[in-house]
Amino acid sequence: MMHDTKRALLEQKIAERGSMLVAFSGGVDSGLLAVVARDVLGEKAHCVFIDSPLVPGSALAEAKAMARDFGLSFEIVRAPGLDGDFRRNPPDRCYHCKKKDAALLKTKAKERGLAVVADGINLSDTTEHRPGLAASSEEEIVHPFIEAGMTKADIRRTARESGLPFWNKPSAACLSSRIPYGEEITDAKLRMVESAEEFLHELGFAQTRVRCHGAIARIEVEPAEMERLLAERRAIVARLKETGFSYAALDLEGYRSGSMDEVL
Repeated sequence: MMHDTKRALLEQKIAERGSMLVAFSGGVDSGLLAVVARDVLGEKAHCVFIDSPLVPGSALAEAKAMARDFGLSFEIVRAPGLDGDFRRNPPDRCYHCKKKDAALLKTKAKERGLAVVADGINLSDTTEHRPGLAASSEEEIVHPFIEAGMTKADIRRTARESGLPFWNKPSAACLSSRIPYGEEITDAKLRMVESAEEFLHELGFAQTRVRCHGAIARIEVEPAEMERLLAERRAIVARLKETGFSYAALDLEGYRSGSMDEVL
């Protein structure tokens, strides 16, 4: 079957490298890459999670648990604080961030004598606004899923058929993606968004975003979940006001990846 061929091709592309450092976030993409690299390369595969103010605490906890559950060689690297260029939040902010991440990852790979740094970028990502992809490619970060011709759907299917329980884990993204381009990224805004989204997750909304438009929280959930969200609106409004928002609004288009890019 086609997906079996793609899994085999992925294994081949990983094996050809000899050794690999995986940029690990704990999501479906990097999770599958890490597990396959472990299977193919054994102790010559290592995972690094970059912790920064842009990463929710829950993501770090989930990455630690995944590494433990799957026996991954794993470490956490703390990124430096956000610099002025990033805080100004230009449309290409991800480019500059990925450049710095690549430097950290390449240093770790060199320390361990690993041949390459690999990430979970896939063919589906190439159709979106992803300035970080250009930065990673410039820094010679390899993209095994692209080399194997795999889309996001291929990755989820392969993970499911490999018996990996995280195959349907909701997509996540850097917290800066909740703040409109041109509006300053501050630690306070990042923590407001993180707290608001954590509360929605506690209520059972798995795929959600809280976009920060000044004092307004624009909530995105799947269209099928909107009625349930409205039923919980009093509790949600109260919690969002506690986190620092003055107003809470429901986006009637519903959740979609990269909604802040629609203005570009």
